[in-house]
Amino acid sequence: MSSKDNRPVYTIATAAELLGVHPRTLRLYEAAGLVKPARRNNRRIYSNNDLRWIRCIRYLIHEQGLNQEGIRRLLALMPCWEIRGCPPEQYQTCEARRDRTTPCWAIASKTCRQEQKCHTCEVYLRARERLLDESELRRLDEQAADIP
Repeated sequence: MSSKDNRPVYTIATAAELLGVHPRTLRLYEAAGLVKPARRNNRRIYSNNDLRWIRCIRYLIHEQGLNQEGIRRLLALMPCWEIRGCPPEQYQTCEARRDRTTPCWAIASKTCRQEQKCHTCEVYLRARERLLDESELRRLDEQAADIP
């Protein structure tokens, strides 16, 4: 993943068109806490990493039979403190460790005094790698490469 992939460049309309979904679908994923696009002047702006993650969400829903709540609960179980390498004193007071019902980036946007935005957080960016195996990731990336 390059830092270029983290750069928010697509409006919601463009992202929806690239993904073949309605913009409302992207808003619903955000409302469910599954995706956290960047904001510019209160407008959602999506990065290439966001698009990859949304393709993963759609794969889990449409091909693996999960619903949004199931995905949200899986994400809530990801050990963000391990992925980020949090020191024990931070881990012990971490709200995401106590609240295992919400993805850590949804909690962080409400409680943390973090310098890093959620859409560039390592936990958010690596979520698809934690939920899919390598062959599934490869297949999704190949499908995305075929889209003009």
